[in-house]
Amino acid sequence: MTLAAYRDKVKELPLVSLFCSCLNPQTVDGVPTYKAEDAVDLGWCVIKDVEVIELNKRSSGQAFEVILKPPSFDSIPELNAAMPQRRDLSMEEIQKKLEAAEERRKCQEAELLKHLAEKREHEREVIQKALEENNNFIKNAKEKLEQKMEANKENREALLAAMLERLQEKEKHAEEVRKNKERKEEACR
Repeated sequence: MTLAAYRDKVKELPLVSLFCSCLNPQTVDGVPTYKAEDAVDLGWCVIKDVEVIELNKRSSGQAFEVILKPPSFDSIPELNAAMPQRRDLSMEEIQKKLEAAEERRKCQEAELLKHLAEKREHEREVIQKALEENNNFIKNAKEKLEQKMEANKENREALLAAMLERLQEKEKHAEEVRKNKERKEEACR
């Protein structure tokens, strides 16, 4: 395996991939050359030089030694530079912010009260509608019950009238039979 092939293999490894940009495949007389853009910025230090030494070649593989020179802390970013400095607020600005917050709070409270009033009104409408439907149901049920009771009363009166009529007819028939029997008895005597 050649040095270039080994470098390509090393680039595939996730742990070593940070240092792969430092590896330069071009060498002059076996000594690697580096450029400023080959440096890796880790945010807190800069690694400028990486040295790769070929240890030995064997039929089973090839070994390399990667030497990193110590990082330089010359260009350490200042922690406070990233954060913007807070300026002191005057009493007028603080008062304006407090008034704006109070106004926002009042607007939110008014919005909430409006929402609750709408909700209560909707609940009243729903309850009123339910009461009306209940009253209509009761009224319709009473009317139907009265109609059924009236129909039952009429049917009962009609049945009673029919029964009385039948009884009267039986009575007449029984009277006729009695009279006929008496006549036959008198005629037989």
